[in-house]
Amino acid sequence: MIQRVTAPALFPPPGYSHVCVVEAGTKLAFLAGAVPLDGEGRLVGEGDPPLQAEQVISNLREQLRTVGSDLDHVLSTDVYVVSSEPAVLSSVWEVVEASGLSAGPHASTLLGVACLGYPGQLVEITATAVVPEEVSA
Repeated sequence: MIQRVTAPALFPPPGYSHVCVVEAGTKLAFLAGAVPLDGEGRLVGEGDPPLQAEQVISNLREQLRTVGSDLDHVLSTDVYVVSSEPAVLSSVWEVVEASGLSAGPHASTLLGVACLGYPGQLVEITATAVVPEEVSA
């Protein structure tokens, strides 16, 4: 259902694919940015990008579960981190890799940005995923 491709003429990407292809007729989910807020709307991990990334991944899992999908079916992500320091971006990417998102691996872009939407927010992840067809028993 998902064809994950690394272009052989390009430098091999660390933990993601260059391209993900799905056939026409496949059900896709386009997820709004997952943010580091808990179920009560409180910021999780103030000042701690990796801890915020863990909450964001947890929220991303819940978004996917709600529509019948999971991390294994993610095609692409955009990972936003409030920082201009490569080490901070890398620390967030380590959380992404540990989450299972890179198991595909999916296509991803990691970006350092100036700010995000909530006070104190340091991480946000948007995603596109396949919603697998239900398997009848």
